[in-house]
Amino acid sequence: MIDLSIRKQLGEFGLDVSFSVPEQGLTALFGRSGAGKTSVIAAIAGLLRPDEGHIRVSGRTLFDSASGEDVPVHRRRVGYVFQEGRLFPHLSVRDNLLYGQRRSPVVNRRIDLDEILELLGIAALLGRRPRDLSGGEKQRVAIGRALLAQPEVLLMDEPLASLDAPRKREILPYLERLRDELRVPIVYVSHAIEEVVRLANLVVVLDSGRVAAAGTPEELGERLDLRPLLGEFESGAVIDASMEAYDAVFDLSTLAFDGGRLRVPGNAGVIGAKVRVRVRARDVSLATQKPVDISVQNIFEGSVEQVAEEPGAYAELKLRVGNTRFLSRVTRESVSRLGLRTGSRVFLLVKSVSFDRETLSAAPGIASAGQRGHG
Repeated sequence: MIDLSIRKQLGEFGLDVSFSVPEQGLTALFGRSGAGKTSVIAAIAGLLRPDEGHIRVSGRTLFDSASGEDVPVHRRRVGYVFQEGRLFPHLSVRDNLLYGQRRSPVVNRRIDLDEILELLGIAALLGRRPRDLSGGEKQRVAIGRALLAQPEVLLMDEPLASLDAPRKREILPYLERLRDELRVPIVYVSHAIEEVVRLANLVVVLDSGRVAAAGTPEELGERLDLRPLLGEFESGAVIDASMEAYDAVFDLSTLAFDGGRLRVPGNAGVIGAKVRVRVRARDVSLATQKPVDISVQNIFEGSVEQVAEEPGAYAELKLRVGNTRFLSRVTRESVSRLGLRTGSRVFLLVKSVSFDRETLSAAPGIASAGQRGHG
């Protein structure tokens, strides 16, 4: 695991961060620009020296101000993927990949080239030069190069930030595979909530150089107090569901969760597959009586747990359906007109067309000891 507690003064900006990362899975550092995310992973990599504190990875101390220990960058066994691939333009894809492997002692080599080629789907690219690759292909090669250096932790600094929407959709499934199949902890920096919700096992929210909150996407999605940090119009609940049925005639999937069933467009996976669903607060409408003869297919009876009114026109409500919580963002006038308060019974209405590739994804799996990577 990664155990980190560091302080660093950078001009007028002060970084004071402490958290622990599990030994596998993906931990997202989330926050607005300037929150300190990149500074944290730069400290883990050895590119930024903290003023005080410690950094330990898999029980190995990389930095400790008390003892004076500060392991050099080249001995930290840390993989780093930047916003741009930063591939060597004069080398082929094969040689770019092998560059990472050659820098690792043979005794540390537990991930091989064939494994990376299969995992990232880049076998067909081996003979090409970086200039002949798309943005998504470059990033996959950069990730492969970092992994072939046999890191104990993989750091990813907004690796999708420079990609357009189609390229992001291309690479996200590969990031999910890394998360689920490699026993290498990933620390992933992003300010895009849709990436974080889709990929993260754990989220650490940073604000002005401090940890504002930490927890699973499901836990943080329920907290109304984090709305200013998560995005005014991007807040919402994260629900763990399972694929129950697919209707090929109407191209709709049925997802079961603790409280009901959701109908969503497209084929969400094989029957029984775990699916992570993000239900945006802005997509949840409320009624005090169950509607009839309406096009909305997702209608759930629930109760109001919390009402948070804001300055201006809006209010956000935390709602409970069975053992599952939703959020709804409506106008304060609607709250007043419907007489909504804690304990009110309501019906939640969620249109099927509000779900898309950004709101549906495979739920994180947990790698077993027999799976790829460091054992």
